[in-house]
Amino acid sequence: MLPDWLGLAGRRAVVTGAASGIGAACASALAAVGVTVVGLDRAPIDGLDSYGCDVTDEAAVGEVVAAVGTVDILVNAAGITRPGSILEMDRGDWDRVLAVNLIGYLNTVRAFAPAMVAAGRGSLVHIASVAATHPQGSSGAYSVGKAGVHMLSQQLAIELGPNGVRSNSVSPGLVRTPMSEAYYQVEGVLERRNAAVPVRRVATAEDIADVVVFLASDRARYVTGTDLVVDGGFSRTLMGTVPRPGYD
Repeated sequence: MLPDWLGLAGRRAVVTGAASGIGAACASALAAVGVTVVGLDRAPIDGLDSYGCDVTDEAAVGEVVAAVGTVDILVNAAGITRPGSILEMDRGDWDRVLAVNLIGYLNTVRAFAPAMVAAGRGSLVHIASVAATHPQGSSGAYSVGKAGVHMLSQQLAIELGPNGVRSNSVSPGLVRTPMSEAYYQVEGVLERRNAAVPVRRVATAEDIADVVVFLASDRARYVTGTDLVVDGGFSRTLMGTVPRPGYD
């Protein structure tokens, strides 16, 4: 591979949710190809220029923009989840999930994208989920919020495209991160999940980050309004869950 094949050296990026999981992996992967990265998170971030910021607070995000200035790339990776059925979950949990996973993305875009528009270039990448198109039961607003991320990204693509700004989303499938680690501490869960994925392993955060870096680069210059599913083929296994006598 040619050095700096992605052409990202010298560019500037903001990554939300950069303290851990997919956000941390995205920040590290971008930095590895020469991008100057600023991380946003409520939690402390090690080894990175960062700001403590709740992305649901529009005023707080605005203060970060004033301090950071213009960036070329925005990666929205902040996310939370709360358990509970739609009929029974606490309304506050429902609102909080939507506030972080959807409204927080809107807040950062509204803060950082105007300078991209003025510059005539920029890339927005939003972490969605296969749960956006495959409802995840007993997870409250999670699937609803991620479906909103899909449409937010597409709408941004058509509104900002004429000004040189691209917007895409990435939909991970099963990923082992600090947010999901409790699942894997239950005996047998890792093995069952590995077996459910055609490539026979659950993703790492780095698997997702590599795709984000590609979308952020000019190598994806004609890609906008698209959702890239990064799930090892997991979401294509539906027909394998039902009996098909004579075809097994």
